[in-house]
Amino acid sequence: MDILGFSVEKVVVIAAIAGFFLGPERLARLVTGGTALLRRLRQQTDRARAAMREELGPEIDDIDWRRLDPRRYDPRRIISDALFAPDEATPPDATLAVDRVRTPALDPTGPATAATAHPEERQ
Repeated sequence: MDILGFSVEKVVVIAAIAGFFLGPERLARLVTGGTALLRRLRQQTDRARAAMREELGPEIDDIDWRRLDPRRYDPRRIISDALFAPDEATPPDATLAVDRVRTPALDPTGPATAATAHPEERQ
């Protein structure tokens, strides 16, 4: 079993050295303060969890939190998915509608070309 990357033996040695340098009174106060801190942290996380459950409702239990873990994502994959994924905001018919609309001044086959051509080109 590892605690913050330390084996149990190393934690015991560190606690013994701390006990030797701090003394029994200060070590007892430090342990008491540490346990109070952990208790408060646990209460805050329980309150936050209850608030999330209250805000999101029962469907919070259906969320696969491991799938949403950012450590599982490759930045290159995120960028390629964002670049090559279809845009949900643009309806599929929107690009066709834009292709059908022509600006008369820019359309080479339209009447604006003949009117704006130089007199030598009209003949």
